[in-house]
Formats: sequence, C-alpha cells, structure tokens
Amino acid sequence: MISLEFLIASAIGVLTAGGVYLALRGRTFQVVLGLTLLSYAVNLFLFAIGRLVIDRPPLFAKGLTDHADPLPQALVLTAIVITFGMTALVVILSLRSFLESGSDQVDGIADPADEGSAS
Repeated sequence: MISLEFLIASAIGVLTAGGVYLALRGRTFQVVLGLTLLSYAVNLFLFAIGRLVIDRPPLFAKGLTDHADPLPQALVLTAIVITFGMTALVVILSLRSFLESGSDQVDGIADPADEGSAS
C-alpha cells in the first residue's frame, strides 16, 4: 500500500517538475501556468511539513501535549493570497506585452511559424 508521505512527496515533485517545465517555455501563458504550479508545490510542501494532527486543538491546551502547529497553516494562507496577487499582476503584464508587441512570446519577437498561419 502506498503511504501518504510518498503520495504527497510525489505530488510535490510532479507539480515542481511541471512548473519548471512550463516556466521555461517561450509563451507568456505557459510561463504564468508554470509559476502557478510552482506556487502550488510550495504551498503543499509548507502544509506537509506542518504535520497535520487530527482531532487536536491548534494551540496549547491545559494538560494536552499533542497539538497542531498553526504556523504552517498561516504561512500557506498567506502564500495563497500573495500568489493570487502575483498571478493577477503577471497576467496583466503579459496582456499588456501582447497588446504592445502583437506577440505572446516572452521575448516579444513574433515566431516566424505563427506569422504564416495568421492569414
């Protein structure tokens, strides 16, 4: 049987690999998706290192020694908000770049293969 740790580690690895692959692509939409996948991988990693404890209070309770650590959960919540803002900014910048240059290439130079198919 596959352990939960292996499943989470595999998910983090797949998200990271997909994010790096897409972030290195030449089109802006793929770069935005790659950065988003990387942020999902980081969020999952932060959540996994928090050692989620079930049926325990998030803070210290009198006489209870086993508690959930609220810091990773707070970090993930903050990272989600920051990721949303970063993604919105990158989408607006890529849209502005597309409108200015007429190309969705990261370097702003139109692909010769795309020019022939546009007509």
